[in-house]
Amino acid sequence: MDTQATLPEAPAGDAAEPALFATMSTMRAMRRIQPDPVPDELLDRLIQAAVWGPSGGNMQRYEYVVVTDPEVMAELAPLWKRCVDAYLATTGKYAPAGMDEAAYGRMVAAIEYQRDHFAETPALIIPCYRFPEPRMEEEGVRKYAEELGPEATARMGQIQERFSALAEGSCVYPGVQNLLLAARALGLAANITIWHLMLEEEWKAALGIPEDMNTFAAIPVGWPRGNFGPVSRRPVAEVVHRNRW
Repeated sequence: MDTQATLPEAPAGDAAEPALFATMSTMRAMRRIQPDPVPDELLDRLIQAAVWGPSGGNMQRYEYVVVTDPEVMAELAPLWKRCVDAYLATTGKYAPAGMDEAAYGRMVAAIEYQRDHFAETPALIIPCYRFPEPRMEEEGVRKYAEELGPEATARMGQIQERFSALAEGSCVYPGVQNLLLAARALGLAANITIWHLMLEEEWKAALGIPEDMNTFAAIPVGWPRGNFGPVSRRPVAEVVHRNRW
């Protein structure tokens, strides 16, 4: 297969709606990918799409590690296997509520395929972010507590770690979603995982990522072995609450 000759056409959609909707509705997590290399210019387009994503406070402190060297990928493969096996032995042991057992079995088979062929992955993208230390002044802290009130200020003290994690994630994950959309539009298979966080220190050491830099995903990218198709999701009527819960 000549994967570099031409780019695949964008998915067809209803002429009355933007093509983006057709892209999103067929953006399956594609775990079975070919070993064929992905041109650097296409990977750069994925990172460009990610950079276009919104970043909280427009701080733009993201960095992206792009792995294409087969030797580095082979070094990462045992780490990936340990993380996947740990997941499948615990959280991933059972199908989520509402998911058909047969469908879940197919998903697990795809996860295991990706695990067993990880060293052949043509590209892996690791989004990173370093959130700056907050700058606090006494007057600002006083105003903060005054505006929130004593009860809310106390609650914020209790959830500060969660708040900080969400603030950091909100700066990087919009860009990650842009990256995934761009991959789908270019006909590339990609899927987002955070399993590497189980061994994040080992991953960072293998890739030379600075200690104070947090990693937010491990995204394998390549040309798909299967076909894109409609995603299976809960209908809008089941998840929306209008005006109040």
